[in-house]
Amino acid sequence: MGTIAFAMVLFYFMFIRPQKRKEQELRDMVHNLKENDRVVTIGGIHGVVTNVQRDAERLTIRVDESTGAKLRVSMSAVARVLKGDEPETSGASVTKS
Repeated sequence: MGTIAFAMVLFYFMFIRPQKRKEQELRDMVHNLKENDRVVTIGGIHGVVTNVQRDAERLTIRVDESTGAKLRVSMSAVARVLKGDEPETSGASVTKS
């Protein structure tokens, strides 16, 4: 019985607690979003925040610099907020033909 309890406590401190802390940090970052922050959505879309509507839990992101195309997404769709030293793309770059 003591071994099972020890394993459960170990599991909590190794997996559940760090995950909850990570989720809280993301919620805080999303709550503190402001214009000109760079974000990546859960769908993998990279963009720059142009408008934040906190009351509607919505934000507008510019996804194309050349055309100024914008998307309105839910705040819960933000997967990451990119820092100044983080690269915009993590994979191979895509070029237009």
